[in-house]
Amino acid sequence: MRALHRPLAPRDPTEEHRSATPLELFFDLVFVVAVASAAAELHHGLAEDHPIAVLGFVMTFIAIWWAWMNFTWFASAYDPDDVGYRLLAFVIMTGSLMLAAGVPGFFEDGQSALVVAGYAVMRLAMVALWLRAAAGHPERRDTCLTYAAGIAAVQVLWVARLALDGPEVLVPTFFVLMALEALVPYVAERRGRTPYHPEHIAERYGLFTIIVLGEVVLSTVLAVQGALETDYLTGLVPLVAGALLVVFSSWWLYFRRGHAELFAAGRIEAVVAVGYGHLFLFGSIAATGAGLAVAVDVVTHHAHTTSAAAGWSVAVPFGVFLAALGLIDAASEAARWIVVETGVLVVVVLAVTAGAIAIDLPVGVVVLLLGLVGAGGVAQHLVVDTRAARLAT
Repeated sequence: MRALHRPLAPRDPTEEHRSATPLELFFDLVFVVAVASAAAELHHGLAEDHPIAVLGFVMTFIAIWWAWMNFTWFASAYDPDDVGYRLLAFVIMTGSLMLAAGVPGFFEDGQSALVVAGYAVMRLAMVALWLRAAAGHPERRDTCLTYAAGIAAVQVLWVARLALDGPEVLVPTFFVLMALEALVPYVAERRGRTPYHPEHIAERYGLFTIIVLGEVVLSTVLAVQGALETDYLTGLVPLVAGALLVVFSSWWLYFRRGHAELFAAGRIEAVVAVGYGHLFLFGSIAATGAGLAVAVDVVTHHAHTTSAAAGWSVAVPFGVFLAALGLIDAASEAARWIVVETGVLVVVVLAVTAGAIAIDLPVGVVVLLLGLVGAGGVAQHLVVDTRAARLAT
């Protein structure tokens, strides 16, 4: 029988076989709805040749990621799995769906009462969780109360921001408030670090990576489905092949090594770099999916942008993904060589795209070439691993 209430005591950071719970998996799936909503708006904006949509995507994705990351780290430290905890998790999921519903309006003018309401619901539920943790973990009571007070104070400012109007004010105030959000854990953790399980955190990040990659596959398939009854199959074949190679190589390169050791690093700077660095990794994956959908629209003549713009809408986020992955791996002394490998891949991605566009290759071929670059990165990784294994024996 599920307990109605348990003391929210800290979890053991050395607990063996700690893995993601069904609730956490469900949580991730719900949050990807918000990610998909932001990616869909980015797709439509780029397809209509409105590059300002990139800014809307960045702002929306930061808010989604921040709420996801805060709950993820909290759950690694405190997870009684009682009824009250589950209900608060459901409240946060509800807030993410509210945010997702308000994304189109947010993209239009940078302001949405529904987005702010959804975000506030998520964050105020976190306040309740931190208050429970303060009661159940006396040794970190000051830390937990600082989290609760800081989050609540910033939410007041988010609500007050609804009175503002105009992009010249809304954009800078958004980033100022997000900076204040980021300041809360910095101040709180100085009062005593909360426990977390490195292997559990690494698994949570890995699972969210897989789910976002799945969203990319889904958005691409849906875009292609709408074009199957047209006369553009010849142009779609290389595009679909390239899209699959981009997704498969992204998965392979991310999981070429475990990340638990990075989260277990003794240096807090390394842990922060890895945890926060995933913002660029998750966001670039979602943006790559939007770019692939734009490429499909260009091939089927449903877009109001150029083939060159569509090619760059895939190449740039794919390059950002590779760069972010290299910087994350750079946190480990043993993996510094990966930085050089991914750096070369980023240069090749940009050079291949520029060259293909310069000679006016179809966007489907451009995407195929990008997929082949990703596959080449995987092949190079396998060669290095094979040589290392031979030397070890």
